[in-house]
Amino acid sequence: MASNNPHAKENAALNEIMRELKERANPRNVAGMAAFGINPAGTLGVNIPTLRTIARCHAGNHRLALQLWKTGVHEARLLAAFVDDPRLVTPRQMDSWAAGFDSWDVCDQACCSLFDQTPWAFEKAVEWSGRKEEFVKRAGFALAAGLAWHDKKTGDKEFEKLLPIIAREARDGRNFVKKAVNWALRNVGKRNAQLNNAAIATAKRIARQPFASARWIAADALRELQSNAVKERIAAKERRS
Repeated sequence: MASNNPHAKENAALNEIMRELKERANPRNVAGMAAFGINPAGTLGVNIPTLRTIARCHAGNHRLALQLWKTGVHEARLLAAFVDDPRLVTPRQMDSWAAGFDSWDVCDQACCSLFDQTPWAFEKAVEWSGRKEEFVKRAGFALAAGLAWHDKKTGDKEFEKLLPIIAREARDGRNFVKKAVNWALRNVGKRNAQLNNAAIATAKRIARQPFASARWIAADALRELQSNAVKERIAAKERRS
């Protein structure tokens, strides 16, 4: 007899996924992940390629994604980002998930595999960039980096608006923040020649700030953005367009 529970299919899928994750748990991987700054709490040590394979069977399942997130298990939260439907993600959900970020990888995957495909992406990138919480602020810049890399339709003006925010937050010396600020600056500067010039100018302004984090962000970004490899890649892209 068919179940009357409208969520029975998602409940069954959740149970099956959690069983598989526990079967694939690898404590040695957890130790290795911790060495790279990933929070070991609630982490099973299942690698990303395996999670991507599992996710393909459940792509676009919003209700399942919400259930996976609620488990609090590290890998289940990564899967939530991989299987969710960005068309059904709300600003409230984005804020709720961002408040729960406790590892850079969950933060980055949620931002660059899901949130950057939503209509709220630019709004949240700007909003979160000014937050005090380390991983929420990182999420703002991870989202900016994801947009710069994946969004092929938005014009330069929207990305130019991100550059003063990047410069403003370059003073934040927390490791997970400064690396995301740098990431966002580099990705914006690799979109095209105009944004490359604008990002280089921003990096030079950042370099004049009296903060160690700002000097590191600027030097690392300039090294890449002024490189022949990036210039040639941009030129090739613009010849094809």
